[in-house]
Amino acid sequence: MEERRLGPVVGLGTWGTFDGDAELARDVIGAALEAGCRLVDSSPMYGGAEGAMSKVVRERRDEVTVATKIWAGSLAEGRAQYERQRAWFGRVEIEQVHNLALWREQLPWLELEREAGRIDRLGVTHYSAAAFDELAEALESRRFDTVQLPLNPCQREAERQLLPLAAELDIAVIVMRPLGGAGR
Repeated sequence: MEERRLGPVVGLGTWGTFDGDAELARDVIGAALEAGCRLVDSSPMYGGAEGAMSKVVRERRDEVTVATKIWAGSLAEGRAQYERQRAWFGRVEIEQVHNLALWREQLPWLELEREAGRIDRLGVTHYSAAAFDELAEALESRRFDTVQLPLNPCQREAERQLLPLAAELDIAVIVMRPLGGAGR
């Protein structure tokens, strides 16, 4: 499988994939790993996906790059989400501020976690082209290592501003919904 800065080109998203079903998570993540996929993306807003995938991730930790998210309405909630993720996964390779939720407020403590070596990369995400100006502002802060955005034949808005900006700033891109479809 072709590899890039984050690893293999194809990753596994867990939105609507197995919710809280740990056995299904084991089967799906196991099949993805066997196929060469190493990046598994999740979020607290994906139902019970993080908890369901935690056991298989811990069992196969050296094979999995965890990309997950902070999606919180307060700093305390964001920190609590992160502590649960650390308990589930041991470490988080890519921690993303999901849908720009309090990104300016969450970023300082997340940067301290990155500096301490408990997070490898910080990212920011949004699912809607209506938020791309603010997503560009976040990238222009030069405090993020990754950006996750929708890109597929029916959603090409990211090609105009965000993909060139990410390339210019050397920010890795994680594509959500590469085959189209709904979701956040």
